[in-house]
Amino acid sequence: MRLNKYLAQAGITSRRKADILITDGRVQVNGRLVTALGTEIQPDDLVEVDGQPVEPEDRRVVYLLHKPEGVLSSVTDPRGRETVVDLIRDKRRLFPIGRLDRDTTGTLLITNDGELANLLTHPRYEVKKVYLAEVKGQLGPRAVNALGEGVVVEGGMRVQASVKRLAGRGNRTLYQITLTEGKNREIKRIFSHFGLPLLRLHRTGFANLSADDLTPGKYRQLHRDEINRLYAIARAQ
Repeated sequence: MRLNKYLAQAGITSRRKADILITDGRVQVNGRLVTALGTEIQPDDLVEVDGQPVEPEDRRVVYLLHKPEGVLSSVTDPRGRETVVDLIRDKRRLFPIGRLDRDTTGTLLITNDGELANLLTHPRYEVKKVYLAEVKGQLGPRAVNALGEGVVVEGGMRVQASVKRLAGRGNRTLYQITLTEGKNREIKRIFSHFGLPLLRLHRTGFANLSADDLTPGKYRQLHRDEINRLYAIARAQ
């Protein structure tokens, strides 16, 4: 196996950033500094980054979490606020795949697999993310069509989304939003662009998974076949 792939699958970083670690002289194999890209390693080799041993591939893990409101999608917080990693009872180095805003709820994956995280979040792989968005007011047909083609919102960001109206009550409307990119605060920017206050945002699906059958704050570990399907979904794009 190539050294950069080993580092990514061990959750150190993405494969591309692993190349940087290698060329920067931060990786050792069996006590010897390795700086050549494309280096192959064997299963019993000892790999270290900055002097710390790297856990082998077979210790990869992915958790499906129902993120509750008020919890940060990060590893740590300098202000001591609760993070999604705090919710997982696992001492391995874990991190969220992508992020949900603090007030956004729903499906989130937590892992130590850097390669999988890169595949599922890189725009090139167009992995679907499905949200329920409750707003004050409603989008007109022209706005829905424009979003399907792509519009430029605040900050010059171009966004594209599939929008389906699910229900309406009084001056509130519930939409299903499907995205294939994970740009920062994308859905909030969409509704702000059209002058509609976003009241609630919940991610109901990520790739082929949903945490809606879990109560907020609960999680489960994915089976190996589920992880393999995630790899297949990303690589099929």
